[in-house]
Amino acid sequence: MPSEVHRRAFLQLLALAGAGSVAGAGLAAAGTGFPLVAGGAAATLVVSPDDLPGVRRVAGDLAADVERVTGIRPAVTDVVPPRGPVVLIGTLGHSPLVDDLVAAGRLDVRGIAGQWETSLSQVVDGRLVLTGSDQRGVIYGVYEVSRRIGVSPWYWWADVPPRRQAELHLPGERFSLGTPHVKYRGFFVNDENPALGTWAPAYFGPGQAPGYPNGFNHLFYAKVFETMLRLRANYLWPAVWGRAFAEDDPLNHATAKEYGIVMGTSHEAPMMRGIEEWNRHAVPAVRDASGTITTPGHDPYGGTGEWSFRRNGEAIKAYWTDGIRRMAREGFEGVVTLGMRGNGDVSLPDGDGIELMREILATERDILGRELSTGVPQVWTLYKEVQRYWAQGLRPPDDVIVVFTDDNWGNIRKHPDLSLPPRPGGYGLYYHFDYVGGGRNYKWVDTALIANTWEQLHQAIAYGNDRLWVANVGDMKGNELPLQFFLDYAWDPAAWPAERLSTWERQFAGENFGPALASDVAGVLHDYGRLQSRRKPELLNRRITLQPDGTIVYDDQMTPFSLVNYRELDRVTDEWQDLAARASKISARLPAAWRDAFYELVRYEVQASANLYALRRAEFTNLLYAAQGRASANALAAVTEARFADDLALAEKYNTGIAGGKWNGFQTQPHIDYGDVARYGPNAPWQQPEKDNVALPDVIFPAVRRIDLPPAAALGVAVDGSPEAWPGAPGRPVLPEFSPYQSAPPQYVDVFNRGRAPFRCTVSAGAPWVLVEPRGGRVEEELRMTVRIDWARAPRGTTTVPITVSGAGESVVVDAVVRNPGLPAGGFVEAGGYVSMEAEHCSANFGAGPVSWRRIPDLGRTGAGMTPFPVTAASRAPGTGPRLEYRLTLFTTGPVTVWAYSSPRNNVLQGDGLRYAVAFDDAPPQVVNINKATGADDTTMNRQWERTTSDNVNLTATRHEIATPGGHVLKVWMVDPAVVVQKLVVDTGGLRPSYFGPPESLRWPG
Repeated sequence: MPSEVHRRAFLQLLALAGAGSVAGAGLAAAGTGFPLVAGGAAATLVVSPDDLPGVRRVAGDLAADVERVTGIRPAVTDVVPPRGPVVLIGTLGHSPLVDDLVAAGRLDVRGIAGQWETSLSQVVDGRLVLTGSDQRGVIYGVYEVSRRIGVSPWYWWADVPPRRQAELHLPGERFSLGTPHVKYRGFFVNDENPALGTWAPAYFGPGQAPGYPNGFNHLFYAKVFETMLRLRANYLWPAVWGRAFAEDDPLNHATAKEYGIVMGTSHEAPMMRGIEEWNRHAVPAVRDASGTITTPGHDPYGGTGEWSFRRNGEAIKAYWTDGIRRMAREGFEGVVTLGMRGNGDVSLPDGDGIELMREILATERDILGRELSTGVPQVWTLYKEVQRYWAQGLRPPDDVIVVFTDDNWGNIRKHPDLSLPPRPGGYGLYYHFDYVGGGRNYKWVDTALIANTWEQLHQAIAYGNDRLWVANVGDMKGNELPLQFFLDYAWDPAAWPAERLSTWERQFAGENFGPALASDVAGVLHDYGRLQSRRKPELLNRRITLQPDGTIVYDDQMTPFSLVNYRELDRVTDEWQDLAARASKISARLPAAWRDAFYELVRYEVQASANLYALRRAEFTNLLYAAQGRASANALAAVTEARFADDLALAEKYNTGIAGGKWNGFQTQPHIDYGDVARYGPNAPWQQPEKDNVALPDVIFPAVRRIDLPPAAALGVAVDGSPEAWPGAPGRPVLPEFSPYQSAPPQYVDVFNRGRAPFRCTVSAGAPWVLVEPRGGRVEEELRMTVRIDWARAPRGTTTVPITVSGAGESVVVDAVVRNPGLPAGGFVEAGGYVSMEAEHCSANFGAGPVSWRRIPDLGRTGAGMTPFPVTAASRAPGTGPRLEYRLTLFTTGPVTVWAYSSPRNNVLQGDGLRYAVAFDDAPPQVVNINKATGADDTTMNRQWERTTSDNVNLTATRHEIATPGGHVLKVWMVDPAVVVQKLVVDTGGLRPSYFGPPESLRWPG
């Protein structure tokens, strides 16, 4: 880890970046420090020919970066010039240029030598020395200079231009980035069709690399490797969808070696061979009547028939052996994946017997022992069903890195057991920013919430998970922000406590768009992550409901946001429209050279997501209005199709309208037509549709409806809180209960036309203190009337007042239920049949010893999250741990339900689930197990898990008895760590269905 001196220097640099001085952050004033470029001349870059290949190569990158900023390209040589400023670049123990300085006592490398990937920058005898403990330590130090002079790590992948400067002066004091906390840090290029799989063959295909047409060749990976190193990553799982890293281009492994990248293979690809190699070379095996293979027909470089260790073991052993021999022959650095999963990233066809997996691991270890003369790092990833083996007690050899995973939706599934001795091999983490599978693929745009990622990575570090981290980033492009945060946090977790997350966002924005707009851009990115994390955009046409009997119902033709309760769909859609407007204003203020990068990193994902919400609002409002017979339904169908055309136009701009068409094909990921089983078959509820990037309205699922209207006018009435319409629906319409303490939006009555001819309507209320605005008017399609109460004149108690709506020869009577209960006792006040409270807005927060509830900003869907700290705290007996208290006033007595909205966390600990306790006043605490209560299983991904991850919330309920009206205190205790409480809702009988729950209740006094 970084020393304290190194950490202070690093944090000083970050503070400069956070303040907005990013292009040139850490540079010295003209005439001071080391003159990298001054007086129209650049310092000479000197690197020894005896140094490692990655160091020799990166010197050329630094020269190119200096030229990008100043227009002057430094010379790169292996001979120190007799005069002029010089930058010496070299690795300790491999560069005579640097080693001579150490031997002469001119360069102090204590604290650097012998470390892992540790850099050192210092001016010695007038020369800037960039050195490091090993090859990557030097490379990271060189790229740090590039970042200081204003070259973004995303200069190529996101077309971020450098800010031109005439001179560059670097500070001369000793500086180190320190030693990374997580040893192996990287990502997985995955799920790469259709976007990356369309773009790469066109950009890097036959015209660039003849003979390697699929585009995933050494030219492509060189761009990936360079960006990795600029982000201080070192480890890669290469693309796997129909791709084979070693075969797609024989230069791929050599290029990884040249750049200094550690290669690995994914959890489904053991022994340094991608599964595609097996699929390409497998030939049918001949079996006798008993099923025994008699004629393998083995292709020495591939497989033989079935991917089954039990039924085709010898062929698989030979296949694995070839992979390890290739690794030894080509001499690249790597981490070898152990274990085995089924072909196609599924469970094994041989079953999940623990003895079978024990035999597989032993076989792989035997091959490694025979084929490699030196030890090589090895990893076993407990992905999906593989975690069952661990739960059942199977342990690999102690030197193997054991990788725990998230549940594919950003929630870690298991932590190491802190009661056990440390494993020599250590633990790792596999985490997702992209996923293909249930409850639905999410591959289109970045949907990560930095606060959630931080909270989960913080837990991983606290539980000793620090040996190897890899993130699934899909196409890589599109997930730039979460990937960079993931890698920054892996490098030095202590530099990024929760309180500095906004600083990190400003640094990211400033590094890419300059200091003047850093705060504005960071604000848009922050709110984008907050809004996007509420629900994946691919899931906007799928409602998942939990029935009273515990069953889960999936409706792929219904918005999850309520159309009629709390104006929920309108409110969330309007938030997106406001965000898109902010992004557009920033784009207009940016210099023209930065607008392409802004479109790629910010504006496209914001604008396209806002447009998709507008599409879904028009679409589902159309379906509701068509069912009610509203004339306005047809106009909404046209709006839906117009928003679909906008979606295509935004993608086309990305593909052909920016960066000279560089990214043509990248925006081809379907995201609208999910769920159409009739068109796409039984996997349609989760698997991406064939395509939605064609100009056909029928790819909008569910399809909009148009209705035939009669020529004559016809009255229609709908009210807040109901999908029904009158005349026609049974009974009288009733508005949600009115209260002087309500926080929900004002109630409304919609008067609409069911015909083509306009008509006039009138409205009259049965009491003068019930106010309706407007009180009538001309109705061509529809007219919304707001209903308010003059509370100064309203009587105490509960009163029902009729509101009569007349027009087109008909009348409808709407009941307004008005409850005026008197003054509250204090705290959150019941209104509309509920009390709604954000978890962060507790009345009191009581710790228990060193443990307390801590607020994590933005971790909730509608506010912050509250979670026990430290995250490694021991479990507490119910009622003895730290507690949150909420003062509230209840006017209703009898049974009430308390709904706790918590983050969808898995059972990461060693017990049977994560628990909290809750009670009113002095009643005994009720204990809730958030995993057991919802039928979740920490080793499987079941239907309940699909609901909680899709909704990004875990809903649990307790029943309580309220004996007297007035003031009460709701208490929530920690029982286990890792529980994150987002929101609490007390249902006193009037709670209406909605995605977020009702808006927060009024707090008395305010």
